Amino acid sequence: MTPQTQYITLRELQRQVRDALADRFAMPLWVSAEISELKVNYSGHCYLELVEKGEHETVASAQARAVIWRSAYPRIAACFEAETGSRLGAGIRILAKVLVTYHEIYGFSLQIIDIDPSFTLGDMERRRQQTIAQLKKEGVWDMNRQLPMARPVQRIAVVSSAQAAGYQDFCKELGKSPYRFRVELFDAFMQGTAAEESIIEALFAVAVRSDDFDVAVVIRGGGSRSDLNCFDSYRLCNHLAQFPLPVITGIGHDKDVSVADMVAHTSLKTPTAVAGWLVDRMVEAEGAIDYAALQLGELTRNLLHRSEMTLERNATDLKQLALQLLARNSARLDRAAENIPDTARMLCRRKSEMLRMTGQFLPEMVRNILMREKQRLEMASQLIESRSPRQILRLGFAIVRRPDSGVLSAEECRVGDEVEIEVADGKIGATINKKEQWQKKN
Repeated sequence: MTPQTQYITLRELQRQVRDALADRFAMPLWVSAEISELKVNYSGHCYLELVEKGEHETVASAQARAVIWRSAYPRIAACFEAETGSRLGAGIRILAKVLVTYHEIYGFSLQIIDIDPSFTLGDMERRRQQTIAQLKKEGVWDMNRQLPMARPVQRIAVVSSAQAAGYQDFCKELGKSPYRFRVELFDAFMQGTAAEESIIEALFAVAVRSDDFDVAVVIRGGGSRSDLNCFDSYRLCNHLAQFPLPVITGIGHDKDVSVADMVAHTSLKTPTAVAGWLVDRMVEAEGAIDYAALQLGELTRNLLHRSEMTLERNATDLKQLALQLLARNSARLDRAAENIPDTARMLCRRKSEMLRMTGQFLPEMVRNILMREKQRLEMASQLIESRSPRQILRLGFAIVRRPDSGVLSAEECRVGDEVEIEVADGKIGATINKKEQWQKKN
């Protein structure tokens, strides 16, 4: 560089930049940006980092420091929270009225003098609607609600923070019930910039062990609307919609319904309400079991009664049939009894004569066989003779007949009936003048 080269000092350059910005941006203007960091120091001043991101980008394309002086911060923060239901915090997109400033040491910054809450409300709703539209377009909106719910629900995977009051309330409410639940906590941040990623990681850990659980429960206590922004995010809601287990949410807000609530199988307001719902399911299951037991008992009694009636009818029919068969066979035996002994003896004599005639011509072995057969025939003849009605009559028994049939039971006769009594050496006519019937044994 030669001595004639023109230059200015850094301080002069900074002053020119400051003056140029002051001339160009002499009046306040409205700027939209997302808060990436927010810190209120001990003096009451609020310092922010503002960023600008693309529609589907996570890396900032623009960044600037901003400040809200303590003289304005309480008013701006209170107004914003009253209108939106959320506190100013990281992750919120705002429309801020700013003064552009430039300092020789601290550089470029924005002084926020006002914030329009309606812009933030609109941006939050726009993001919600984009998430809803995208999930419906991909066809996953109703997937979790279509999963069958186990009955009863006893194995519960809980995605929450171990220190959260909502989780403690949930466990306390379950502990009051007489039922046994198996609860396993998958710890996660439930608010702040890290909440979305932390909840997704916890859900992934549950999904890996989905066979060990009946449901996944996502719970947290109450909070500002900004604390619940992650439950409207596309990534988290997409995981919930396609989760392999039914998801029950109890995110702890009464006024608003998050997209996570919309895609979950069952949505309840608070962690305590989720616990109450689980207990009610157990009550219903117990009632169903009791009712089924009553029905089973009633069906069993009815079946036994019908079986007893059927057995009684069959026994009566069988007894009647047996009596009829006995009566018919008795009559047939009566008719054939007189001829059986004579016929048998005649057959035996003929067999014996034939054996004698043929015995002398047969070899000795055949004669022995014939002799044994002869002996068997003689024994059979003697047996038949001993069982004949005449032989039985000789033993002192008698046969009683009515004019039309034999008498098998005292029940068939009446006093005054004419009967015929056959004994060993003849027949006797008689009239019944007394009747006594023995009690039948079961």
